[in-house]
Amino acid sequence: MSTQAEIAVSYDVSNDFFRLWLDKRMIYTCALFEGTDDLETAQFNKLKWFHEAVRADPNKRLLDIGCGWGGTIEFFSQEMGLKDVTGITLSPAQYSEIKAKSIPGLSVECVSYTDYQPKKKFDAIVSIGMFEHIATPEQARTGEHISIYRNYFRRAWEWTNPGSWFGLQSVVGFRVPRDRYDVQEISWVTSTIFPGAITPRLEAIAASVNPYWEIMEVKTRREHYAKTTTEWLRRLQNNDLLIRQRWGDEKFAEYERYLSACVMAFEKGYQSLVQIALRRVD
Repeated sequence: MSTQAEIAVSYDVSNDFFRLWLDKRMIYTCALFEGTDDLETAQFNKLKWFHEAVRADPNKRLLDIGCGWGGTIEFFSQEMGLKDVTGITLSPAQYSEIKAKSIPGLSVECVSYTDYQPKKKFDAIVSIGMFEHIATPEQARTGEHISIYRNYFRRAWEWTNPGSWFGLQSVVGFRVPRDRYDVQEISWVTSTIFPGAITPRLEAIAASVNPYWEIMEVKTRREHYAKTTTEWLRRLQNNDLLIRQRWGDEKFAEYERYLSACVMAFEKGYQSLVQIALRRVD
């Protein structure tokens, strides 16, 4: 699992920094560009997909594992009418952003999923863009990652009631790059922007859900993440001067390089994105 210090490198740069180039909900994950070229609409499309995938209704208790700045849990609470929504994050900056809103029926804890102990069981779980932080690159190399992933799914199973659904989204490794420059850029992103994280293979996820969850639907969204990161890069570059003034030339150059590498990785098929609907095995 990525440490809190590593999570801080990835997500605690500054809430205002991310606000400049993410959508209005500050959703830092792949959007769903179906029937639209607008990032705001595409992020709403993604959230609606998860709403349907977990069979959410106002009476169900929902948990978001790795809830970011709260855009997803706020969507379920405020727009979909769920009365009891919980998010957990390991980022103090993200936690502070959510707490400051004081939304009724919405709770958040700054805690690792490995330490989390819910007071009551849930009827639905979503986890969007957090799975990449569960195993470290070293654990993936030694083959420990499958048992670590399985333990994650076991915990989710223990936190839920019979009949629950789980909506999972993760970047996944697809093709291995052979170009030296491409390898260098992807490696740099992993070590610099997301230290302690590693993108799983789809087959590793499939192998580790058993015996707790059954895969009911899988969607791959590689082109959608290429579009998402292209839009983030455009917005970042549009705020070039402000970012340089407030956070320095080095931070701007770092994130321009990172987002450019993401666009390259998704367009060339080195990485892909999966959305999976899982049904609890009862």
